Amino acid sequence: MLKRLFDILVASFSLLLLSPLILIVAWQVRRKLGSPIMFRQTRPGLHGKPFDMVKFRTMLDATDEQGHPLPDDHRMPPFGSFLRSTSLDELPELWNVLKGDMSLVGPRPLLMEYLPLYSKDQYRRHEVRPGVTGWAQVNGRNAISWEEKFRLDVWYVDNQSLWLDFKILFQTVKKVIVRDGISAKGEVTVSRFTGSGQQSGERNG
Repeated sequence: MLKRLFDILVASFSLLLLSPLILIVAWQVRRKLGSPIMFRQTRPGLHGKPFDMVKFRTMLDATDEQGHPLPDDHRMPPFGSFLRSTSLDELPELWNVLKGDMSLVGPRPLLMEYLPLYSKDQYRRHEVRPGVTGWAQVNGRNAISWEEKFRLDVWYVDNQSLWLDFKILFQTVKKVIVRDGISAKGEVTVSRFTGSGQQSGERNG
């Protein structure tokens, strides 16, 4: 209950304080990337329950002659890369926090299609609300392996506390400033999880 109260207070204050910045980013997204301004996608929340996560879009709707989306590196313009590297694309997730779909701190919400691929231990990451930032994000973000990321997520589940949340939020600010661990090596975003020990490419998310 204390964590939820903390989430509501901080998310409300942040949305109010950052509203001019959010409006500016929304205007720039509309001008440089077009409509829709927001990227919405169903993600698994607490106990794997689906919810609609919202972010600023960072990719163009570019397709090949057959209508298939082009690879990420062809659809990610410099402005989209800037939004991701500064985490400005994540600002609308404060609304998800306010609604109760997410927490400020917790394992990042991934794709619904990953749910049947988790081991029993990896699935424990859904025992808490997903977060805007998390223990894995301040310990490598997208530059670490999926196995290490899930190990860090489960460690957070077992050791969560308000003090740890404060520590993660503080370290997140530092990570954003230095723009560390934004993408996996050789990837525009992050490799796709296809089960332990296997990886391939991921789409916009």
